[in-house]
Amino acid sequence: MVPHPPLIVPEVGKGEERKIQNTIDAYQKAAAWIGELGPETVVLLSPHQTMYADYFHISPGKGARGDFGQFGAGQVKLETVYDTEFVRKLCKLLDEERFPAGTDGEREKRLDHGTMAPLYFINQYWKEYQLVRIGLSGLPLVEHYRLGQHIAKTAELLGRRTVLVGSGDLSHRLKEDGPYGFREEGPAYDRRIMDVMGRAAFGELLDFPEDFCEKAGECGHRSFTIMAGALDEREVTANRLSYEGPFGVGYGICMYEVRGNNPTRNFKEQYEKREQEKLLRMREQEDAYVQLARKTIESYVRTGEILDVPEGLPEEMYRDRAGTFVSIKKDGSLRGCIGTIKATQTSIAMEIINNAVSASARDYRFSPIEPEELEKLIISVDILGECEKIDSPAQLDVKRYGVIVTKGRKRGLLLPNLDGVDTIEEQIAIAKRKAGIGEEEEAGLERFEVIRHF
Repeated sequence: MVPHPPLIVPEVGKGEERKIQNTIDAYQKAAAWIGELGPETVVLLSPHQTMYADYFHISPGKGARGDFGQFGAGQVKLETVYDTEFVRKLCKLLDEERFPAGTDGEREKRLDHGTMAPLYFINQYWKEYQLVRIGLSGLPLVEHYRLGQHIAKTAELLGRRTVLVGSGDLSHRLKEDGPYGFREEGPAYDRRIMDVMGRAAFGELLDFPEDFCEKAGECGHRSFTIMAGALDEREVTANRLSYEGPFGVGYGICMYEVRGNNPTRNFKEQYEKREQEKLLRMREQEDAYVQLARKTIESYVRTGEILDVPEGLPEEMYRDRAGTFVSIKKDGSLRGCIGTIKATQTSIAMEIINNAVSASARDYRFSPIEPEELEKLIISVDILGECEKIDSPAQLDVKRYGVIVTKGRKRGLLLPNLDGVDTIEEQIAIAKRKAGIGEEEEAGLERFEVIRHF
């Protein structure tokens, strides 16, 4: 587990690197250890490699090169040879599992600084390796952990002596004069992640809320989670080497040595069991609104048929009309959300059915939900009240009111009381982005209340 600040390279830092001397010393120790291990393959996970929302990119080809030119040190160059056999074997394994990863979609062949910073140190002690370079994704953390398991299996199948490097800085929000200013979640994240990684308590990585990580401005959590997955069911010795953050960005270094197998460290399996138990408890408590959305989604995903309005619903679901939103989450991440501001159907029941189908199959941000996902879905239904125009953001309340922004034909909506949206300013800014309205542009405002059903 290593950071990747470009200024750690003396030609880039020009003396500033001395302010993170503890990080440099720890890096040297970690790289020297890698040299002693003499790996045939180094698998390097970088947040600055090609990244997609729903796909892990593995660099194709025979190799790549790069330099620190964008940081004023073009004379510092690196070149590496890819382990093409490892990549082929890994991709074959992933394809068999229908796992969303592979060599498609390369956008930049040159080495990124998240890859070059670790290699700069490793190359001082060992060069007789081939590289496998993998990017992150916007998929849930548990999918990153699964990728790590596939990487470990590939190394075992090939009999490769392998070192895996999780490249990533910690919070970027430790100081007011840092790159993204200060937020209290920044130091809180760094304390928590260094505690977890220092204990090799890898199962706890899956419990970090997405909105907490986003507010902390972290960089490497997904890298570390993939690395953790590669160590699933392994007994490891953890060595926490250093942590510091003088520039407003956290840098942490830890090393892990496999000491054998340990079936009790099956963290993904434990996590999924806890989640399944939680889902079962939630399903037992779902009201008629959510039950209707769930039945609609299950019917459409399995058969392609749209559910008829069933009997036995509360009377108001047949009698009343209103705009509704159906939101779907999986593994803590949004999986689909579609709704209507005003009623378009003859009843709330019909409105829910229409929007549930759309949320499961027609949300352009996501691929359609597959049958094997149905048991993992958390569903909520919002029933919208009447919209009213307001004169000022002061008339909003991020927990109570949703907001609609309008400029000409552009219109964007954001529901109230959403995870990670804590201020009116954030609420309006997100609604504007959804509408394609510039953040500084004036826009008309409306507010509405919702009744949320879980």
